Amino acid sequence: MQVESQILEWFEHFHKYPEVSWKEFETTNKIAEILDSLEVPYRRFDDVTGLLAEIGEGKEVIAIRADIDALWQEVDGVYQANHSCGHDANISMVLGALLLLKDSKLDKRIRFIFQPAEEKGNGANSMIDRGALEDVTHLFGVHLRPVEELPFGKVAPAIHHGAAMFLEGKIKGIDAHGARPHQGKNAIDVAVAIHQSLKNLYFSPFEAYSAKLTKIQAGGESSNIIPGTASFSIDARAQKNNVLKQMKEQIEKHLLSLQGLFDIEIEWEWQDITPGAEVSKEAASIAREGIIEAIGTKNLAEEVITSGSDDFHFYTIRQPKLKAAMIGIGADLSPGLHHPHMTFDRKALYIGAQVLMKALLKIAKKD
Repeated sequence: MQVESQILEWFEHFHKYPEVSWKEFETTNKIAEILDSLEVPYRRFDDVTGLLAEIGEGKEVIAIRADIDALWQEVDGVYQANHSCGHDANISMVLGALLLLKDSKLDKRIRFIFQPAEEKGNGANSMIDRGALEDVTHLFGVHLRPVEELPFGKVAPAIHHGAAMFLEGKIKGIDAHGARPHQGKNAIDVAVAIHQSLKNLYFSPFEAYSAKLTKIQAGGESSNIIPGTASFSIDARAQKNNVLKQMKEQIEKHLLSLQGLFDIEIEWEWQDITPGAEVSKEAASIAREGIIEAIGTKNLAEEVITSGSDDFHFYTIRQPKLKAAMIGIGADLSPGLHHPHMTFDRKALYIGAQVLMKALLKIAKKD
């Protein structure tokens, strides 16, 4: 019970003090403070937030990752940092597993990766570049799941995220008077055409995919000026990495075609590409055994397939032999991930910590 209350106390702190990607300064400081109190060695970095901690002995390393950033979003009319994706819970569950594990006799090292900037899609690469995967054979992640995927008490041994990519673009036409549209090149016309072109992307009906405009900004204070310039964003997703690659090629082909059709210039840049999950059967099997040991067979759920994305999967892209799986925790989470008022059953935190501890011990504990 003492461990459970400690995990909840940590969660309440991280929930109260959210920080956005690459600015998780006090979050990193708090994690370091907790590790100091537990007498667990760790490594920080001069140029990025986040840190790496280790317990145990041996050459081989088993790793567990927690993402630590919050979202920037509007909450009741005010834009602010907000832990609506549950990364505060992920930190707390991983710290809870560390607390449960720290006095165990281990014949392998367990590395705890407290990673920044998951919401930006490139925080994982920052940790990989700084040695997070050195000597690592197995990697686990953890994340709360929405209630429609997993109810409270159920835990899935793997989450199969989809792949995602995000484009920022600018349309460069010509402004004109509202009474003389023939003298300009209306950026809104082009934006509407881009929207429609995304609806005409077709791939195999057996694959899950979507592409949509998520931002259009055009015009100013005067309603009698036809805007020649507009900025836009595209969110594209697919369950498989090869389908996402095809989508990228088709979207660029459509944009080039629209440039010619409207005789204007369209600039674009892909800001982030997050790969889809490459789940290791071995890692998922280990997670499954850990779930059964921690909370029983009746609470073992099927692996979750979701259209959401996570930069956790860069770890397997960068190190293909890595055996990895992200564990999904049922917590009656609602109204949904990224909803400004997302909430969940806090008792799931201790369940998650126990499952992580059991899964890690399956590989790292001495007989």
